[in-house]
Amino acid sequence: MATAVPAERDAVAQAFPGPVRERKLPGAVVHAVAGGPGLLAAGVGPALAAASTAVALTAAALEGRPYALVVCAGIGGGFAPHAPLGSLVVADAITAADLGAETADGFLPVTELGFGTVTHRPPAPLVEAAAAASGARTGTVLTVSTVTGTAARAAALRARHPDALAEGMEGFGVAEAAAAQGVPVLEVRAVSNPVGPRDRAAWRIGDALAALTAGFGKLAPVLESWNRHDHR
Repeated sequence: MATAVPAERDAVAQAFPGPVRERKLPGAVVHAVAGGPGLLAAGVGPALAAASTAVALTAAALEGRPYALVVCAGIGGGFAPHAPLGSLVVADAITAADLGAETADGFLPVTELGFGTVTHRPPAPLVEAAAAASGARTGTVLTVSTVTGTAARAAALRARHPDALAEGMEGFGVAEAAAAQGVPVLEVRAVSNPVGPRDRAAWRIGDALAALTAGFGKLAPVLESWNRHDHR
């Protein structure tokens, strides 16, 4: 199953030609491609993405046709110069960047408060195969509830997460839903804007969607042949 917002879902769908059947579920609509994945416009933000992904996964499991992999696909901000505009990033770690507490000494993730988790790690062999097929960079993709809009916040995020290449708003939510049902997850982001001062004139959404479409054309064989049981 691939999760995205509508424009990103359509970009992914181009990699999987075939008849599409719309399936309405409580709180979610899955577009099932014949012989391909289920495509879900999961919504914006980690909470809605988690909820709609959980609905789709649960429905498939109850029908005896559970998904073997969840892919969170979309566009997002890239940390310059490591992930330039139009580049593709495959996450080797999916991290909630703002799940925790602000203190006088700085930000503390929930793991340092003694509970929860802030990072999900996709299967390393799948990350490597996906990056090799698509030419993507690999690194941490941060999930934020508020898009970064200042140089100071971009610098703070990069200082806390030196391996971060990109930020999005859904990956960690999707990963939480997948982990709850024991399904592996992958996150793929095409860079539409630099992480930093908010400048809509610098956004390249069309270029990012084109990169996502092209990337998934190369990724499709890797995803279709993926079998987690071969990589335990």
